[in-house]
Parts: sequence; structure tokens; C-alpha cells
Amino acid sequence: MTPLKLYYYSPCPPYRAVLFAIENLKIDVERISVDLSKDDQMKPEFLKINPQHCLPTIDDDGFIMWESRAILAYLVNSRAPGSSFYPVDPKKRAVIDSRLSFDSTIMNAIGNVISVIYSGETEIPQNKKDKVYALLGHMNTFVEGKKYLAGDDLTIADFAFLSTFATLKVVGANIEKFSNLVKWYKRCESLAGFKENEEGAAALLDYISARTSFKGESWD
Repeated sequence: MTPLKLYYYSPCPPYRAVLFAIENLKIDVERISVDLSKDDQMKPEFLKINPQHCLPTIDDDGFIMWESRAILAYLVNSRAPGSSFYPVDPKKRAVIDSRLSFDSTIMNAIGNVISVIYSGETEIPQNKKDKVYALLGHMNTFVEGKKYLAGDDLTIADFAFLSTFATLKVVGANIEKFSNLVKWYKRCESLAGFKENEEGAAALLDYISARTSFKGESWD
């Protein structure tokens, strides 16, 4: 089988979510770096592949798609149909889809905070911090008494939120107050891709710090 082509940029949180699926499904992959710091995503050759110029993007023997959460589902469905990563049971899958959607909401809230950082403000508005923490509080409740976000099986919802949580750590959120999530994150340390996810999150902080005065200070 032709290796999956993966267009990526290490600091990019959505790429790091897909990385977990690739590593844990042991997918043969050809990685193609698209350096956002150099505007590689706007080059004609990449725009021809993905006119929305977002990452990650995959090319699976001519089938091209983007949007990380959709990619996660596709990779399991195409490589390991019926896997516990994304089971066919409609109720189990519905819970996973719900967690994926909620992860997207949290990432949007983080994006609002990062926008403030890029604006040059030295103080994160309280309402933006409260929004992130309120959402994390719900996710903390979801994982209470469970091994993983959607139950006792590792799923693509965990892959997505592992990237989000690593991002939260480096952009200054106080994650220690969410004890269930801290334990969950610790539980995931042995997963293939975990170290690279942490490294990518650190690279994201470097990317932000090179363009702003922010150096990873805590919001609190």
C-alpha cells in the first residue's frame, strides 16, 4: 500500500492530534513539512492540494482531506474498522463524537486567549479565562471515574484532547486544578506519540514567544 502522505507542522495542535492516530494505528506515512512560519501553506503547490491552506492535510493514494477530527475518524475507519478507537456501536460512537465536538469548543476558547496574546495585551481578560476554565471543568467531570474521556477504552477523542491539553499547558492555563484531567494525561504518557506531542506544544510556545512578549506565564 502506498504510504499515507501527511502534510504537517509540528507546533500545530490539530496535526498533533492526528499524529496519535498514525502512531497508535502504526500507519505507514510520508511526512511532508509545511512551515507556517515561512508561509509555506500559501505556496501554489500546496494551495492546489488544499485551497483552505490548513494543516494537517492527508493524501491517501489520491484521496485528499483536511480537518483533524474528520481525519481521525477516517484513519480508524479505513485502517482498523471496528476498532475500540472509534467503535461501530452507535451509542459508543455518539459519546466519542460528543467529546470531539467539545474538544473543538475548548480549542476555540484557547484560540480567543491566544488572539489576546498576539494583540500585545499583557493581561488575559477574566471572561476569556473563565470560559476556558468552565469548559475544562466539564471535561474534568466527564472523565471522573473513567480511564479515558469516553469511557474505559482509549479513543480518538483522547487523541484530539491530548493535543489540546498539551497546548493548554504551554499557553499558561492552570491545569493543576483539574485533577481528573491531570491523572488522565499522566495515564496517557506511555502512548506512542506522547513525547512528540509534548515537543510540538513546546515548539508552539517558541513560535508564539518569537512573535510576542509572552513566554508561557501563568494566567493566574
